[in-house]
Amino acid sequence: MLLNIFLLLAGLALLVWSADRFVFGAAAVARNLGLAPMIIGLTIIAMGSSAPEAMVAASAAMEGKLDTAVGNVIGSNIANITLILGLSALLKPLLVGSSTLIKEMPLMLGATILAGYLMHDLQLSVTDGLILFAAFALVMGFLVISALKARDDKMVSEAEGEVPANVPMAKALLWLVIGMVLLPIAADLMVDNAVVIAKWFGMSDLVIGLTIIAVGTSLPELAACIAGLMKGEDDIVIGNVVGSNLFNILAVLAIPAVIAPGAIDAAAAGRDFFTMLGTSLAPLLILLLKRNNSIGRAEGGLLLLCFILYQVSLFY
Repeated sequence: MLLNIFLLLAGLALLVWSADRFVFGAAAVARNLGLAPMIIGLTIIAMGSSAPEAMVAASAAMEGKLDTAVGNVIGSNIANITLILGLSALLKPLLVGSSTLIKEMPLMLGATILAGYLMHDLQLSVTDGLILFAAFALVMGFLVISALKARDDKMVSEAEGEVPANVPMAKALLWLVIGMVLLPIAADLMVDNAVVIAKWFGMSDLVIGLTIIAVGTSLPELAACIAGLMKGEDDIVIGNVVGSNLFNILAVLAIPAVIAPGAIDAAAAGRDFFTMLGTSLAPLLILLLKRNNSIGRAEGGLLLLCFILYQVSLFY
């Protein structure tokens, strides 16, 4: 068991590091090829923090653990808002000044409702996966077009500033390849050992994905949010969470649906989906109810309390 815990932590550390190197390499290559920094910032950089979720979902699906893959998506989305956004707001009140971000929040809620509709029959099919992929392409296209029309938007300019510059193509390609090679290795290592540990405690495949794996794969978002807080980039902090959730629910959930379609745990489409729906609605409700477009420490503390209560409920 001690060896499994060590390998789980090693896999998690390798997963976070290789995801960071993959995103850095991909963004640098895209910039060297002439893609606009604004578009790179809103796509590769914004969605890149979900690379661990994507790899873990693919790895779990290929091992026939569909519930673990689904649990990873749902659990990560819940953790992103309740744990990461809650902790960030608790450390420093977040002021929302981006019109692009205001557009993303209803899209996140709509994507969550779409996923719930597709899961309500307790099945994930290839068709469901293709619908999710198509919705993801439409959402990304909409966000890029909206950003092109609002170049002076605060979040757009902040996202543009996150793109690496003056990176030689050889170095960019090297990091891209290293990330691509290590990501699936790290994902397999993490999933295999998380399953062993969780089974020892009598946890189901779904709960494994909702707890150990979901929190672990959300660490890149946590790191990105802490970096944003230190720079005073409130919109980037919230944008990382919302963008990651959009990517998770549309692109990442589509991966296991296409790789290993089949039946899913009823709790995923019931208890856990409605928890995810409630947490997806929470930031939008907070901003609508407060006149100053901010998420304060009180709201952050409440979100963090929700995370703790949800995790406790899963274990008991």
